[in-house]
Amino acid sequence: MKAPPSPATIELRRLTLRDLRRIEEIERRSYATPWSRSMFAGELAKPSSICLGAFDGDTGELLGYLIISRYVDAWHVMNIAVDPRERRRGIATTLLDRLFEVTANGSEHRGYTLEVRVSNTGAIALYERLGFRGRGVRRAYYTDNQEDALIMWKDPLPAAP
Repeated sequence: MKAPPSPATIELRRLTLRDLRRIEEIERRSYATPWSRSMFAGELAKPSSICLGAFDGDTGELLGYLIISRYVDAWHVMNIAVDPRERRRGIATTLLDRLFEVTANGSEHRGYTLEVRVSNTGAIALYERLGFRGRGVRRAYYTDNQEDALIMWKDPLPAAP
């Protein structure tokens, strides 16, 4: 059995429609109420979205992805998932760090926001390590069990020199 890739062997690139089958596999393994193929296709097509994938540098297999949309005052993390077999290896951190690099440049300084299940303590800890802070709750946000969502924000990054 081949050892799993380390974050050093992960390649990041924009997602394409060719990645949809694998995106759906990861999504179904990750969420009780997964996004549909058309939801992903719509985000991939939007000019205001950034859709990044983390790929195994040796096999080219998609290990995780990040979907983010640009709004007037913030970048909204719409969806982030890592294949359950690949978690706890820094893939989500790598994706988010790359997002911060890509969006820090330019004259537009936006913060970042996302919603996360209040019970998802692992994800909340990850986001807090990356500078997100809880700023509110969306009551009964998740349709599968009416769980609340913690609204998290990260302030804009300083402009690169």
